[in-house]
Amino acid sequence: MLNLRTLDLNLLVTLDVLLAERNVTRAARRLNYSQPSVSVHLAKLREIFGDPLLLPGPRGMQPTARAEELVQPLRDALESLERAVAPARPFNPAESQHTWRVAASDSSGSTILLPAMAAIRAAAPATRLAVLDLLPSQIAKQAEQGDIDLAFHTGEGSPPGLRRRTLFAERYVLAGRMDHPRLHPQLTLAEFCELEHVIVSPDRGGFHGPTDDVLAKAGLKRKVVLSVPQFLFMMSVLASTDLVAMLPSRLVRSTRVLQVVEPPVDVPGYEMVMLWHERSHRDPAHQWLRETISKSI
Repeated sequence: MLNLRTLDLNLLVTLDVLLAERNVTRAARRLNYSQPSVSVHLAKLREIFGDPLLLPGPRGMQPTARAEELVQPLRDALESLERAVAPARPFNPAESQHTWRVAASDSSGSTILLPAMAAIRAAAPATRLAVLDLLPSQIAKQAEQGDIDLAFHTGEGSPPGLRRRTLFAERYVLAGRMDHPRLHPQLTLAEFCELEHVIVSPDRGGFHGPTDDVLAKAGLKRKVVLSVPQFLFMMSVLASTDLVAMLPSRLVRSTRVLQVVEPPVDVPGYEMVMLWHERSHRDPAHQWLRETISKSI
């Protein structure tokens, strides 16, 4: 049986040209080989396939039935290989019909993807973008399997083994409705703890976050009365109740319905990173998407 692992690819290239030219001299000229070298290749091919492949005829060499069967499959296979090893073509966003898939939370969607949408749509109008729910425990697997092109996550909690780029450093601010009766810029720590707070819980239903860790070290505790899974719902709650929240500053920097003040407690911020798999690192289309997003922030 034919063993592809030990088969010299150059022999198949020679066979492809021989089947097209049906003449050893012309085939040698096309391949830039000597005529004896092509004859040696043909002898090896006959041994490998167990068939004469090409026989002398009145108008040059004539292919056997086995050789006729090989003509199109062999050409298709070699063309596929040529495409596979060809240098990557420059990416033209204006003509691209890519569909990209990115994993993002509602906050990273608002602070990262939303600012980039105008640039993406203007430069690549025929492309599509699918935004998937961020599943932190699945990021590495999804990226490895090609289910997502990019993911946005905090730097500290990001899975190892993926390429990354830091997009920005984030800090926390305190927000509540515009006419909140107890929220003001000179808020004391005691007043802060007495306010009723809402948090987005990464563990779905928790009432403890980074702010509570800092307060606990000082022997203090705030009133967390509501836990929600997403920032979008939290923003609606803040605008329509007297609840307040510690929020990433970028999420509320353009708000017109919320009052934003510096909190009286110093809660460590975090870095937001963009993650992708090594398989996509040198892809021109992927590089363009990463650069476009980075420049839009």
